[in-house]
This record gives sequence, structure tokens and C-alpha cells, in this order.
Amino acid sequence: MTQTTSAVLHRDTRFVPKKAVGGKGSYLFLEDGTKFLDSTGGAAVSCLGHGHEKASKAVIGQINQLAYCHTAFFGTEVSEELATFLCDSTGGKLSKLYVVSSGSEAVEAALKLSRQYFLELPTPQPRRTRFIARLPSYHGITLGALATGGHVIRRQPFEPLLSNNTSHVSPCYAYRGKKKGETDEAYVARLAAELDTEFQRVGPETVCAFIAEPVVGAALGAVPAVPGYFQAMKAVCEKYGALFILDEVMSGMGRCGTLHAWEQEGVIPDLQTIGKGLGGGYAPVSGVLIGEKIVQALDKGTGAFRHGHTYQGHPVACAAALAVQKVIQEENLLDNVRAMGAYLEERLRNRLGSHPYVGDIRGKGLFWGLEFVKDRATKEPFTPETAVAFHVQETGLKPEYGISLYAASGTVDGTRGDHVLLAPPYNVSKEEVDIIVDTTARVLDDVFAKVVA
Repeated sequence: MTQTTSAVLHRDTRFVPKKAVGGKGSYLFLEDGTKFLDSTGGAAVSCLGHGHEKASKAVIGQINQLAYCHTAFFGTEVSEELATFLCDSTGGKLSKLYVVSSGSEAVEAALKLSRQYFLELPTPQPRRTRFIARLPSYHGITLGALATGGHVIRRQPFEPLLSNNTSHVSPCYAYRGKKKGETDEAYVARLAAELDTEFQRVGPETVCAFIAEPVVGAALGAVPAVPGYFQAMKAVCEKYGALFILDEVMSGMGRCGTLHAWEQEGVIPDLQTIGKGLGGGYAPVSGVLIGEKIVQALDKGTGAFRHGHTYQGHPVACAAALAVQKVIQEENLLDNVRAMGAYLEERLRNRLGSHPYVGDIRGKGLFWGLEFVKDRATKEPFTPETAVAFHVQETGLKPEYGISLYAASGTVDGTRGDHVLLAPPYNVSKEEVDIIVDTTARVLDDVFAKVVA
């Protein structure tokens, strides 16, 4: 029987969600008997699906060996092994790992570390207190991360509490940002000039870092940059001595077809945040990968990052992350991400490419977004009151569909516009991709028959 009251503060206080009672592979099993296809991995988290035996055993084994110790006193073998594994995966380009519990925490740590870096230099630069990010963007829900991001809807209630030391420039969003007839090169040059102008406006000597997602997740719906964009952005940062931060919490750790999304962009970040696919949901875990020049500055300075968490470097979280990353490597899952990602793109474009209310289909690897429009020719979005994305997500949850479609709004200007994300597990099968696409199409037919009726 479905529960109607709860002591949990759920995401909607007037609604008690159905309980998930089990899971295996790409599926969750619900209390009402629904076999639910988790085609988004929750929030692009469950990269191995559910109930993966190796990951589960690693977590249980670590709990039995040592569940917790405080990093102010002790280290653990599993944290050292995870750090070595991940730093080696960058070819040594990033040389230290800082492990925390959520993407928001990772971003907070990266922001604070970038500030402290400039204080640790032989000639300190204390005027560097600002950040430049993009609008829209999403970097986390804690106050520092929320202030840095440009997600209007999530920021709105808390604006009076947010720091005003971040300014925002345009995203690389070709569907809406490129001008008619504009080449990728010209578009990149225009965005680089905008970033350069922003540095000049706020004072180049005041900027700690520029931060961006290689593929924009929740804020825009799996939007990749055009070729050459990130090289151009990093060049502007280097021109003014600012750090270059890539937030790969959602798009990294294999989600886009390479372990690190920046591998496809021809750039190396100074700081990289990771999460979600890092531990695949088997434990709450995230991290910051840190460039050697920052490590050296800290080492030759105070030697201490003035930031810490009770659960940083948690042994169980590290064990989960290490096990998940080893499975990805041992089972050659990045090959499957690329192959099934290409198949998912093909199926989406064939089935929904001419859909009257699907304006754009974009993404990389197993990270895809559908943007909905009222008019394909003008790209006019539906009004916020129509709540298209919400209706798509809620319809997908119905037992007759049993599929997750990660919805978000504000795609166009922070308040208008709708999209959904698809982010199936890295070991998804071709048959499951077919089910995802066909079921998504049926959900859209159902929703738009009502919305435009």
C-alpha cells in the first residue's frame, strides 16, 4: 500500500514518492511492482547500474575492515590507492586528489583552493577574490557554489545570502547562441572576446578563476561546446594569470566517452571537480583533482589547505569509487559508452529529429538532452506556466511507462525553456537503448497531445 504521510522532508512537502525497494542493472523495482528503467541513472550517477556485485562487495569489505577514521589523524590505504589511480588517469597532469562527499562540496573546495593558491605564491596576490562563470550554469546548491553558478531558478530564493564576487558570461550554446551563418571559429572568437572583456571590466588582477562545465548538465540539458572553445577560454585565463576550473561533476568520469571530459577538448584544467559517476551511487563521494603548480605553491607556502570536512577521504566512499573505476577499466565500459552513445544519438535523431516540439537533440557519450520548443522555426519556448519538462518527467514515472526523464526548466533565459536529460548506465545494452528511445517518444506523444490540445 502506498504511504501517504511521511516524517521525511521530501522534495515536495505535499507529495510522498513511491518507494524503490530494489534494483538490478538498468532497472529499479518499486513498491507497487513497477519495473522502472533508470535511464538517467538518477542524476547521471548510477554509471554501473544497480546491484553491481564488485562494487557492493568492495563497500561491504571496507565497512568490515574500517568504516571511518578522521583524516586529521590518520590516512587509509584505500584513499591512497584511489588517489594514485585517478591522478595516473590524467597522465600525471593533475597530481593530487581531495575527496569529499558531494559535487557541491567539491566545487566549494575548488573555489577556496583557487583563492588560497594566490595567497601562497612567493609574491601573494590578495586582490584575487572574484570568479567568472557562465549563465546559465549550475555548480552546486551550497551557498558558495550556488553564488558561482548561474541557475536563476535555484538561486532566486537565496539571492540576498549569496556572495556577489562572481560575474557571468555567455555559455557556448550553439543552438541558441550562434548567429545565422556564423562559423564555429567566429563563434568561439566572439565568446573569447566576451570573456576577455569581462576580465577587463572587473579587473584582471581580481579574478581567481574561470569555471565551466565541459558539457552543461542540469542548467542547459547536455550542451557540449563547439570545437576550440575551451582552448580559447583557457588562453584568456592564462593571459591574465587566472586559474581554469572544469566542473566535471556531472559530465566526467566516463559519462561523455572518455574518463575525463577535458580529454576531448584539448585542454588541461588547473582544478577539476568530479562526482556522480566517480562512485556510481555506491557511496556519496566526490573530489577535486589538483594541478601540480597549485600543489607546489601550497607545499612551498603554508603547506596546509585551510579547509576540511569530517567525512573527507571517507574510507567507504573511497572504496566505492575505486571499485567503480576499476570496473569501468576492467570491463572496457568506456568503449560501450562510445558505442551505445553513438547508437542512442542515432535512435534519438531518427525517432525524434523531426518531432514538432523537439527543437534540439544534443550531447556526448551517454549524456543526451532534448530541448522542447513551441515552434521549431522560431525556437520559441513554451511558457513557464505550461511546465512541459515537469509533465514529461511526471508522465514517465507512471507505471505504463516506467522510465526516468530528468527534467529541468529555464533553459533559454533562466525562467523560460524546457529540457530533459538521458544518462543511462555505462553498461547499458542496445536493447535497453531501444526501450529508452521508444518509451521516451511515447511519453512525449502523451504529454504534447495534452499540452497543445
